[in-house]
Amino acid sequence: MREGPLTGKNIGASISFCINMIVSATGNASTSEALSPEHMKRHALLYGLVGGILIVVLQLAEYRFLVIEHSMEIYGALVAVTFAILGIWLGIRLTGTRQKAAETEVAAPAPEPFCPDEKKRENLGITRRELEVLGLIAEGMSNREIAGRLFVSENTVKTHSSRVFDKLGAKRRTQAVQLGKELGLLP
Repeated sequence: MREGPLTGKNIGASISFCINMIVSATGNASTSEALSPEHMKRHALLYGLVGGILIVVLQLAEYRFLVIEHSMEIYGALVAVTFAILGIWLGIRLTGTRQKAAETEVAAPAPEPFCPDEKKRENLGITRRELEVLGLIAEGMSNREIAGRLFVSENTVKTHSSRVFDKLGAKRRTQAVQLGKELGLLP
């Protein structure tokens, strides 16, 4: 520990000096003076002054302990905080705020409900039930799901599907859906 104005020995000497001042100030007073208001004011001021001096001495000792003994830690923390603030500022500055494109609402005409081309359906010889099965195939339903939706057997769905495939000239479900859309039978 370094020797300086606030070592353990110097603090002890300061405290004993303050105590000696109090004892010498109160030791010479007689009993009649001890009860007088002026004497009490003097004691209160003296005690307050000595207490203030002791607080200052203890604060300086604490300052020395914190700042002088732990200066590397304090400087390290200050450097870390400085670089953190600099990094945040630089990051915000470099990324900046993105300019947003102006959003405007354009009123689009309401879509008309889809109406299948009845003439095309009749020309191909596709029944309404077969068209309904083709529409459910376009929604991605399986034969079992279609049978449940239409309250028919799975074999009936397979029959309707194969007839639609033949009439459209399709070999697969996806091809039948694509042809149905091209011919205006499906939305």
